[in-house]
Amino acid sequence: MGRLATAIGSRLVIAVPYLWLLIFFLVPFIIVFKISLSTTAIAMPPYTPTFGLEGGISGLVEGLKELSADNYTWLLDDPLYINAYISSLVIAAVSTLITLLVGYPIAYGMARAPTALRPVLVMLVILPFWTSFLIRVYAWIGILKPEGLLNQFLLFTGIIDSPLVILNTTTAIYIGIVYSYLPFMVLPLYATLEKMDYSLIEAAQDLGCPPLTAFWKITFPLSLPGITAGCMLVFIPAVGEFVIPDLLGGSQTLMIGKTLWNEFFSNRDWPVSSAVAIILLLILVVPIMFFQRAQANAREKGL
Repeated sequence: MGRLATAIGSRLVIAVPYLWLLIFFLVPFIIVFKISLSTTAIAMPPYTPTFGLEGGISGLVEGLKELSADNYTWLLDDPLYINAYISSLVIAAVSTLITLLVGYPIAYGMARAPTALRPVLVMLVILPFWTSFLIRVYAWIGILKPEGLLNQFLLFTGIIDSPLVILNTTTAIYIGIVYSYLPFMVLPLYATLEKMDYSLIEAAQDLGCPPLTAFWKITFPLSLPGITAGCMLVFIPAVGEFVIPDLLGGSQTLMIGKTLWNEFFSNRDWPVSSAVAIILLLILVVPIMFFQRAQANAREKGL
């Protein structure tokens, strides 16, 4: 009886995350995918057909016949959306690289700090999350605008003669993304580096290996799992970011998250905006699946 209860309990523990994904990911995905195959209409909701199980099997079959892939064809033919996808991927990739370059030394310093000091350093990294994300982004407007704190400081120190134009540029977007998502890079890196056996570094140095060479041959390869996790945690949300490009990038910024918002709320074109979301999801999910499969195959070969 005890074994049966343990088996049922273990299955329930496994079933909970699958149930969560089913309710909050798969079901909304199916709904959005259905809307993306519909056509725009002046109605509530603003799309057709609105098929369901109300009309029975026959009504469902008739509704399926009215579905169309024209929205996807139109998106692939429109340079605006293609450029928005490309721009989002480029900005997200560059932001992820900058975040890695900034976050790695921070995580390494935290991992090499005295044990008693590490919880305080982790708390300092997490501390920005105690403030609203929107407020933190708005704060950067006051810092980066021509009469903002940054330009006032640079003018006061004599480094520049006239205010720099940073706000409403791609540079401001990079600053906003790096600042907002830096903890997502630092924490996985710290978790990986903190567990590393630093006696390997000492052994390499005892054998005459220079510190920089020891870092590239020992520390960096052992930290690759943290690098991979941190890059994914930064890159994936950065691709679909809307708030930062809208507030810091200005009206000329072309990113898919902002385009999706405009289609959904300004143009009220739910089918097209749903198709934009589906394509964005596929762009992000499919490469991750191939990457995970490649990692699994590499681990099998290693064994």
